[in-house]
Amino acid sequence: MLRLPAALERRLAALFPRIRDREKFVVNLIESALDNHEPGDFDRPESIGGTLNLYTDGGSRGNPGQAAIACVLEDPSKGILLKEYAEVIGIETNNVAEYRALIEGLRLAQKFHPNKLVCHVDSELIVRQLNGTYRVKMEHLKQFVDEAQELAQSFPDITFVHIPREDNHRADALVNKALDNHPAPRYGK
Repeated sequence: MLRLPAALERRLAALFPRIRDREKFVVNLIESALDNHEPGDFDRPESIGGTLNLYTDGGSRGNPGQAAIACVLEDPSKGILLKEYAEVIGIETNNVAEYRALIEGLRLAQKFHPNKLVCHVDSELIVRQLNGTYRVKMEHLKQFVDEAQELAQSFPDITFVHIPREDNHRADALVNKALDNHPAPRYGK
């Protein structure tokens, strides 16, 4: 039978004390997931368990200005890149771009079901707000904080770590590449 991560087993046991009910729930869930996917969806199986590293970055040229987000998800035990993602998000502030990058990265990481997710973010403000060291004073950021915290609850173990920008070079390069490929419109002259 399938071996589930310990944290997930504990949560299932709390919901379904009887083994038979737990097994039935898992079988129904797997059957439902298989019924809702097309052939080829599982050509590249997603990781289950383990520790994953998520690197995110958001930036804007001007503040606010043309903004982009990027995420890099790695499996440090295998030393492999699992996913990269970058997107131009329009005119936003740096802080909004940083939060949107983290939120997109958390959604991306959910698909891999890590037992532990370490989020490396080069925005000290974001890390301190999510870790509860700083209050969220800017009203427009509260929705992003709430969404990030809600997504964070889906991971058995998650940490937010501040890293220097130079240690976040891959995500930073993806942001700059996205912005270079979609420059802000110029007005005048």
